[in-house]
Amino acid sequence: MAIWLTENSKIIIQGITGSEGTKHGRRMLASGAQVVGGVNARKAGQTVDFDGTTLPVFGTVKEAMEQTGADVSVVFVPPKFTKDAVVEAVDAGIGLCVVITEGIPVHDTAYFWAYAEEKGNKTRIIGPNCPGIASPGKSNAGIIPADITTPGRIGLVSKSGTLTYQMMYELRDVGFSTCVGIGGDPVIGTTHIDALKAFQDDPDTDAIVMIGEIGGDAEERAAAYIEQHVTKPVVGYVAGFTAPEGKTMGHAGAIVSGSAGTAQAKKDALEKVGVRVGKTPSEAAVLMRDIMKNL
Repeated sequence: MAIWLTENSKIIIQGITGSEGTKHGRRMLASGAQVVGGVNARKAGQTVDFDGTTLPVFGTVKEAMEQTGADVSVVFVPPKFTKDAVVEAVDAGIGLCVVITEGIPVHDTAYFWAYAEEKGNKTRIIGPNCPGIASPGKSNAGIIPADITTPGRIGLVSKSGTLTYQMMYELRDVGFSTCVGIGGDPVIGTTHIDALKAFQDDPDTDAIVMIGEIGGDAEERAAAYIEQHVTKPVVGYVAGFTAPEGKTMGHAGAIVSGSAGTAQAKKDALEKVGVRVGKTPSEAAVLMRDIMKNL
């Protein structure tokens, strides 16, 4: 089992004919994901060939869903068009919309997040500015490398794309149920807490790795949720222990003011509720390996 993305998920790509949509669509197909088509209003009716697999291009998400049964969309469109693309996916009622695009104005993200909520939260949004979601051995929606880990019983939720990959690789001998890159922008569709709840409810996930970073209070809120609702072991890592105060580091949301949002403050909050926190990604991987050996 996996959360949100399984071997039965049928994926469409909004922006399938662009360079990123084409490149990563090819990789998703090669990983075994069921990519069934794409959307580009200007190229509707055409087809795209991915190493011998021919996929149709539709004019709208609604049409693509009706013709293919798609229930997942991965968005590879330029920032200025992303808001409209996500709103279209929400209007079509797709179950999962994975927004890879970075550089989206926060106002646009806030708009489509609120729009999805107004429409009854029928569409789960992951991202933006994220690597996507992968359920190893089952499916892959986004840009996460499919060959760096194995199927297993660890759930991974991470703000950072590259740290997602590193943790997947370091624990490749143990394996993962699902790996979710939620993105590091100030406004995102799916939070640490959303993923923690899903992994807690998933019978095939035995333990959880949570990767955060400096800035904001998402990790502190996750710690409060873990204390009240999560019984499975959780290992954490917070990027930015050596970051200078007052600087935006990497992600738009990674800005620290005084002691609020520092890596140490987040580490303290997590450890207070029983989460074991590594000072480096490798140390976090060692902690998780020890937990899995003893389960």
